[in-house]
Amino acid sequence: MAAPEGEARVRFTPRNDHGVLDHWVTLPSGQTVYIPLRVIANGDGAEVTLGLIRQPQMSDADFARDAEWVLRDLRRLRERLEV
Repeated sequence: MAAPEGEARVRFTPRNDHGVLDHWVTLPSGQTVYIPLRVIANGDGAEVTLGLIRQPQMSDADFARDAEWVLRDLRRLRERLEV
């Protein structure tokens, strides 16, 4: 998958019935970042919650860039799922 730093590898938690889609992203540097992700049923739809955890070495600019990256992906997900 594409990441701000280049190509990254993604590994998801095993398939489950609880809406847990946690994943680990391994960046080109070799660093692995844990990203909690949940899908929670809500009436006829669902709520998606992603935890963006700031890494200790991240600058304010890097964290803001990652937050924008996540927002773009979540907006794209919403666009594809809304009917």
